[in-house]
Amino acid sequence: MTDRWGVVAKRAENLTPGVPYVRGWAQARRSAGTVAEQLTALGLESDFPGLAADVNVSGDGLVRLGSIRLEAALMLAELIVSGLKAETAPHADATAVGTTAARRSSSAA
Repeated sequence: MTDRWGVVAKRAENLTPGVPYVRGWAQARRSAGTVAEQLTALGLESDFPGLAADVNVSGDGLVRLGSIRLEAALMLAELIVSGLKAETAPHADATAVGTTAARRSSSAA
């Protein structure tokens, strides 16, 4: 999906035979739909009017957010950070419980 500089490849303006553009675009469309559902649930759909599925020259699906306001970008960043915190919290709790249990068993020995 990236070019040699690690940047997303160009959009597929001119199609090349044998490249699975439809498959990549279909995957991007499903993903864009999922993002749109979540933004709607949060009441943020109007902040991302340019949300769309796309495909690059390699046939990789892309989800484009479009041009968004600074505030929308900050909200998205905050949502990602809070989601990551929520995702890692159960792992941190499990690690703490495991450490406590290990201390108990070693002190009992």
